[in-house]
Amino acid sequence: MRSLSVRAGLLVPALLVALLLAVCLAVAVGSVSLPLSQVGGILAEPVLPWLIEPEWTRVREAIVWESRMPRVATAVVVGAALAVAGALAQTVTANPMADPYLLGVSQGAGLAVSILTVFGLGAGLAGYATLPVAAFLGGLLALAAVIAVAGRFGSVTALILGGIAVGQIASALMTVVLYTAENSGQVAQVMFWMTGGLGSARWELLAVPAAVLVVGLVAAVAMGRWLDLLHAGDDAAAASGVDARTVRVLSLVGVSLVAGTAVAISGGIGFVGLLVPHAARFLVGGGARKLLVTSALLGAVFLVLADLAARTVVAPSELPVGVLTALVGGPVFLLMLARRRHPVW
Repeated sequence: MRSLSVRAGLLVPALLVALLLAVCLAVAVGSVSLPLSQVGGILAEPVLPWLIEPEWTRVREAIVWESRMPRVATAVVVGAALAVAGALAQTVTANPMADPYLLGVSQGAGLAVSILTVFGLGAGLAGYATLPVAAFLGGLLALAAVIAVAGRFGSVTALILGGIAVGQIASALMTVVLYTAENSGQVAQVMFWMTGGLGSARWELLAVPAAVLVVGLVAAVAMGRWLDLLHAGDDAAAASGVDARTVRVLSLVGVSLVAGTAVAISGGIGFVGLLVPHAARFLVGGGARKLLVTSALLGAVFLVLADLAARTVVAPSELPVGVLTALVGGPVFLLMLARRRHPVW
């Protein structure tokens, strides 16, 4: 246990450094390559103006802050949000297969946002507020449907199959919405939410998901002891005076809120919430607080690098990052299913 604590204490600073390096690399790579030293200077100059002497043109500064950083910052927020949502879902359901995408949350959120977009309710400044709210409600309804179905059987298989079924229904309805779109812009937006990507990232879209992530992560960490007891079983939680049902419901609402608002700006990016918490658990063990913080940092690093690969692997074109994460996550998910007789924790 002590070695795990020491490892977690060293891992968080290491992940912060890795995230900083990943961000600088992602900003540096593009149609116009920028030296890493210049990227670091441009990013640090607003924070340390007395230490940084600008040695770059205003054009390069504009490339960093106006063109590339919105996308990279969105990857950080979305990656962290999906990983935190996955870790929280796995903890409160005691189910190693729980994930916002496999539970249908991402597809439900994407369906709600697609409907809002096609019917013109998500345009303009109002869209910055209405789209995240719609995504949250869509994800929450999808999750409620999955739990209602799986609760009758009480098995991991039922939860997975219920999530896949609800996700497929939501995806099919998104296709229906796609065919009702009246212009190419609406078609592009619906396709974006179906495949998942960060190409539409803008600073003004990031405020709500970032705020929800911070509040959600802080709240989940504050509930860490309750989550550990809940993961140990409802009887253990009840013996310690914890209302397991209330904690579980609040946590699942949090999963829908954090994942849904992320999906509102990124579309459905699968398997981040499944794979990253398992990697974090391998590194720091199963304590909820360590797991959530580590998952957030790992998820941010993972999606920044995945989006960088999606932008460069078929350059000058780019792959939707959701396609790339599915290509990586799908085989790993099948491997996890094949090994289910040997519990992950």
